[in-house]
Amino acid sequence: MTDPRWGLTIPLPGVALREHAELIRALPDFGYTDIWSAETNDTDAFTPLALASVWAPTLRLGTAIVPVYTRGPALIAMSAATLAAAAPGRFVLGLGASSPVIVGGWNGIAYDEPYRRSRDVLRFVRAALAGERVDGEFDSFTISRFKLAQAPAQPPKVVLAALRPQMLRLAGRESDGAILNWLASTDVGQCVAAIENPAAEVVARIFVCPTDDAEHARNVGRLLISSYLTVPAYAAFHDWLGRGEKLRPMQEAWAAGDRKAAAAAVPDDVVDELVLHGSPESCREQVQAYADAGVTTPVVALAPTPGGPPDADLLRRLGRS
Repeated sequence: MTDPRWGLTIPLPGVALREHAELIRALPDFGYTDIWSAETNDTDAFTPLALASVWAPTLRLGTAIVPVYTRGPALIAMSAATLAAAAPGRFVLGLGASSPVIVGGWNGIAYDEPYRRSRDVLRFVRAALAGERVDGEFDSFTISRFKLAQAPAQPPKVVLAALRPQMLRLAGRESDGAILNWLASTDVGQCVAAIENPAAEVVARIFVCPTDDAEHARNVGRLLISSYLTVPAYAAFHDWLGRGEKLRPMQEAWAAGDRKAAAAAVPDDVVDELVLHGSPESCREQVQAYADAGVTTPVVALAPTPGGPPDADLLRRLGRS
């Protein structure tokens, strides 16, 4: 069995984008193979990776994720083709439905039929990146004679964020792999089985709070969990994983508008499963458990610690080298 890849989510918490250059240059020496961007209410998905493509020309670059609603299909294809041209063979386009808050609340776009929209954008983008002219009706949009002026000579891989069986099967059937999020290492096997494609890449974003201050880590974790796992898709995901009853009090408090009570209702064992904490070396071993369970690309997503923004020493200790 080959060694898994080892990724890091950027931007790093508390670090200005321009201050990432030296940290990213050091990552290959620390055992990292990948950096993956996020896109919520901080940076966009593409700009940090474009900078990193120059700062560290050996790292693989991935978006996790580009929402399928907030850009038009042609713009997604153009952005992906541009980054694929800047970093040939090193870019992976990660697509996903995102959430009603990001799509509807923050961008004013209707969050309708996320499965169909994800499937249609995936199909369009793969065809466009292969240099095809795309013309016709999809279930969720219509395209009229679009063709990239410069399709990448080496089309990038396209992977799909997926949580439950229908989307996981779509990822395994029509994309190059699946992006998992907000799961424990013990949940990986259930997700991989649902992908139904042993050749698919399995990317997992893993939340890590590298500190021995368990109270701090759990407080941070409760806030994160109550913010994310009250989103309907994530709530359904954890019902499917068997964690629904444990999270029911959190869901009820959130629905009643009591955010503080919702966070307080998250049990310690759930926090410990979903937000890894302890020394950096302990966290690295806990991330390795995801790889041992079937994740081919574990991607560390750092949460704030009492020690302040992450520095090179922390990244080194979390790395695979």
